[in-house]
Amino acid sequence: MNLGSLGFLTAITVAEVFPLLEKLMQDDYQVEERMLLHVEHTRADEVLCSHRVLNDAVIKGDNARLVRLETRINKEYVNTYRADGLIIATPTGSTAYSLSANGPILYPTIHSIIVAPICPFNLTNRPVVIPDWMTVDVTVSPEQHAVELILDGQVDMPLESGDVIKIKRAEESAYLIKYQGKSYFDILRERLMWEVKVVRN
Repeated sequence: MNLGSLGFLTAITVAEVFPLLEKLMQDDYQVEERMLLHVEHTRADEVLCSHRVLNDAVIKGDNARLVRLETRINKEYVNTYRADGLIIATPTGSTAYSLSANGPILYPTIHSIIVAPICPFNLTNRPVVIPDWMTVDVTVSPEQHAVELILDGQVDMPLESGDVIKIKRAEESAYLIKYQGKSYFDILRERLMWEVKVVRN
């Protein structure tokens, strides 16, 4: 249920709850598959923990500090980002934190991964989209302090210099209930206010 201002995952409003509950009881709904990311935190080749995320994994400096994050895709060096952080997002997460970092909006059932720097020092560092079979390895550069990993905005853990975050598509998927009615583009127009006229004094 959407009680906020965006809420792309929660497309129903308070007024729609009871009619849609009746549809649920009557099996009048669709199930939509959404890809997940498998995120692994390693230190000195030892796996400290692993998680699955629906929206994004965010590596960022604490207190808005600039961080250096060496990034490899499929083990090929891509860039050492100097930025406030780096977002690795799913298509579902493309309308979450990644959107505020100028990341693209992806149709939620597309199988791909977004790599989006947060406020990069070099303005030519733009978000990129890669296929879901590729892996992303992010290494915290030496002499970095106060860096953290945030998963789906819920799990927060400190990182140290040399730590590696390995991200790939998870084998499991999430399944969301979807009702007939509003399409994905209806929700985009409504949530992002694409057709709202700006009134200037």
